Amino acid sequence: MKFDQYMYRYPSRRNLVYGRKGMVGTASPLASQVGLEILKKGGNAIDAAIATAAALTVVEPSGNGIGGDNFAIVWFEGEMYGLNASGAAPALMDAYAMKDRGDKEVTKFGLDPVTVPGVPSGWVALSKRFGKLPLDVVLEPAAILAEEGFPVSVNVARLWKRYYKIYSAALKDYPILNTWFETFCPDGHPLEAGELFKSPGHAKTLRDIGATMGESFYSGAIADAIDAFSKENGGFIRKDDLMKHEVEWVRPLSVNYRGYDIWELPPNSIGIMALMALNILENFELSGKEEVDTYHKQIESMKLAFADGMAHIGEPKTMRVDLDHLLSKEYGTARSKLIGDQALEPAPGELESNGTVYFSTADKDGNMVSFIQSCYTGFGSGSVVPGLGISLHNRGSQFTLEEGHPNFLEPGKRPLHTIIPGFITKDNKPVGPFGVMGGPLQPQAHMQVVSSMVDFHLNPQDALDAPRWQWVSGKKVQVEHGLPFHITEALMRRGHEIEVLNETIMLGRGQIIIRNEDGVLVGGTEPRSDGYLAVW
Repeated sequence: MKFDQYMYRYPSRRNLVYGRKGMVGTASPLASQVGLEILKKGGNAIDAAIATAAALTVVEPSGNGIGGDNFAIVWFEGEMYGLNASGAAPALMDAYAMKDRGDKEVTKFGLDPVTVPGVPSGWVALSKRFGKLPLDVVLEPAAILAEEGFPVSVNVARLWKRYYKIYSAALKDYPILNTWFETFCPDGHPLEAGELFKSPGHAKTLRDIGATMGESFYSGAIADAIDAFSKENGGFIRKDDLMKHEVEWVRPLSVNYRGYDIWELPPNSIGIMALMALNILENFELSGKEEVDTYHKQIESMKLAFADGMAHIGEPKTMRVDLDHLLSKEYGTARSKLIGDQALEPAPGELESNGTVYFSTADKDGNMVSFIQSCYTGFGSGSVVPGLGISLHNRGSQFTLEEGHPNFLEPGKRPLHTIIPGFITKDNKPVGPFGVMGGPLQPQAHMQVVSSMVDFHLNPQDALDAPRWQWVSGKKVQVEHGLPFHITEALMRRGHEIEVLNETIMLGRGQIIIRNEDGVLVGGTEPRSDGYLAVW
């Protein structure tokens, strides 16, 4: 039967999904089912999250990989925990050497932007602290997917093609990108939707990580392979850098937004921007979801939060601002007074002296996980450790070479991170995990989803279905074609420079799981991707 797997002529509607014993929401049906499989084997929500994360490195390599970073917010036995498993710049990574050779920024390609991968360390840390099943058991379903192969999904195939073009254009300047072509285009072309892809090296790596509780990756055979690959190709990362890596357990930050506590992780993540924007937005009474004034106030609130965030957020030890002040109601109120009827050119305020996959899991005992994992842009740096299926990320390109900036590149320092998991509580009780991946869109989408549910009482699926916008810079705002024309036109009259997008996949992919007072789980999943809720 002939059909175009990339064309959908008619709108379709997704219903809310309910369950009682467990739920896993991802952008991949295969990964969601892996998480559910682990729940049914006796694992908890944390085991399911680890298994799902591992499966996503296999089935969605266009968004994450073993060589990336991850973050999580965990609700476990009535308490909240935050995990920062992002890696630091290698000891040999030198901003001044880059500037001396004429670089104005850290490239996104090759080995220059590769910081220490934190993904395996995040899995291990979660397993050791909260897991019920052995790590090797939890990682095995993902290893089987990699070994036996899987049919590539529609949106992953689209991104495969996108990065085939990007890496092809960059190949003459970065010959190491051949390792990406050898791994992900074995027949010389990007895979189409429905084609089978196998990665036996990836399976071997997952099993080594599980069998050694991550030691192979950071101090054993895998670390040796990464070290040799980097040395041979002029990279900065070494085995010593991997051996020094440690995860950080952190206390999530929160603001109260109209009675709900919204939680994000602290810097070096940019989750704080979502909280700052909500603090500003709370000063306005929003008249209706599809009203131009609502969109205007949301956009302006986000622009001001971004201006502050990009000027002041970085590795916490190099930040020169008080986070309590940044998240105070007083500061939010002061910033809100700058918002009028016309679009602003955002600027930071006066203050006292951070390609991705997101998913959520929940189990029958009330444990819940908000988890995000990334190689930064798509497949990452395009550098793939031969035979191991490890795509090394390019998160180091988030550093700046501007001296004095809190995100200035220094050895041993973690870069700014755009990936952010979110969580909602009310009256010290969990409501549930939520998140929307998508680079700098993420805090913007977090604010939009929270406002939709809290201000306008949209259900989780409706909140994800709603048309999205993304502030880009200055007065430029990208909007989905589903945004009503009269609102687009009215925003333009207010000074916003509007670009209507025909492709929506770049406006993020989200998941939401909510637990009601009876313990019933209800979830919404992303309509812009292959989103799927596996439920028990």
